[in-house]
Amino acid sequence: MTQKNTTVIRHKPMMSMRQILLMNLGFFGIQYSFGMQQTAINPIYKMLGADESELPILNMAGPITGLLIQPLIGAMSDRTWSEKWGRRKPFFVVGAIGCSVCLFLFPFVSALWMAVLLLWLLDASNNTAMEPYRAFIADRLPPSQTAKGFLAQSFFAGLGITLANASMFLFEHIWDGVAGSGLPYYVFGAFMLGSVCSIATVLVSVLSTDEIPPSPEELAQLRLKKDRERFGALKDIGNAIVEMPKELRKLGLVYLFQWYAMFVYWQFISLSIAKSVFNTTDAQSQAYREATTWTGLVNGSYNVVTFMVAFGLVSLAKKHGAKWVHTASLICALVSLLILPHVTNKFLVFLPMIGFGISWASLLGVPYIMAVRMVPSNRYGVYMGILNMMIVLPQLLETVTFGFVYDTFLGKDPTNAITFTGVLMGLAAIAMTWINEPPTIRDMDDVSAPPKVAGDFKESK
Repeated sequence: MTQKNTTVIRHKPMMSMRQILLMNLGFFGIQYSFGMQQTAINPIYKMLGADESELPILNMAGPITGLLIQPLIGAMSDRTWSEKWGRRKPFFVVGAIGCSVCLFLFPFVSALWMAVLLLWLLDASNNTAMEPYRAFIADRLPPSQTAKGFLAQSFFAGLGITLANASMFLFEHIWDGVAGSGLPYYVFGAFMLGSVCSIATVLVSVLSTDEIPPSPEELAQLRLKKDRERFGALKDIGNAIVEMPKELRKLGLVYLFQWYAMFVYWQFISLSIAKSVFNTTDAQSQAYREATTWTGLVNGSYNVVTFMVAFGLVSLAKKHGAKWVHTASLICALVSLLILPHVTNKFLVFLPMIGFGISWASLLGVPYIMAVRMVPSNRYGVYMGILNMMIVLPQLLETVTFGFVYDTFLGKDPTNAITFTGVLMGLAAIAMTWINEPPTIRDMDDVSAPPKVAGDFKESK
């Protein structure tokens, strides 16, 4: 049975800024986990004996789990309602618990295979929590506040990743020494802090924000689907891909370039800074450890910019359109990443992070402003999952292709890898100009639907 695309008209009360922030606080803990992955995982791999060209394939956990888990969780949450637990909350609570356990265990790894296995479990938990959280925002906020909601997630994402990156630097000065596995003790402190943040912040969001219950008609439809359909969530994913609006497909090309680039950046930024700023490629040297913790500060700096500018992007998107705000942000990333490999002073390396931080704030929020206006409201969950497929498929492509690109075309030089990411961001900016942005909804506080886009779906009450 093909799911009918409908937009449900219902009243959604306006939320105060305090309520929006509490609702999104859980994103802080989830993104702390991603921050540790960006800064700490690949240096840990190197410390445990991994070769640089192996890093892309060792990071395959993120794309694979995102590809499989997020669309499935999204479709399942679309089809779920519990009077006690709600629709989206059960999924991101379970994901947050998994993140906390994995972050606690990670510093105790003593072999490369153990680190790889634990990363798979950590990414599975992250993806279980992430997707329903984005759908939660679209469910809960009226159209006039959705931009603010998604960019509040950018704000907390920047804050969480900043703390994750800064914690590596701070714990290095508090906790000296190396464990028997070869991992520094400061790694233990950073991961333990993340373990606490992950579950604590999600619980605050869960306890402070109620979900809007479905109408009796929607509830009856959900129960009917549950009774009649087997593998209904999988069918929903397939139908949603077939029926995907044309402009959302165009956004997939933008995502191909920008998320391939981001995966390369996260894997090679610490190696690039180690070479260009600290003049070392020896993973066992003291200079390399200093480069790793300094990279934490560098990554933290662009996330500081992210949470400083996130809410400013809301007004810019309303005034100039989300399409052009995101295009400009990608150009900022292009310029920053072309400059970064040529900076040799460890303090000046923070300057390119200003433009990169603006771009990261946009990547985390602005495309979703457009996406929720392209899809029917009864399928927010599955389409948020499909958007994540657009993120992880380029990352999966990177894991199986970039090792060859790195060895063959980039001279096995991590600074060239960062330059390559800048070029990809420029291509993403060009692709962004191809999208026809849906009309912006203004001052609509009682309707959950995006405006109708010709040929995409039919509206019904």
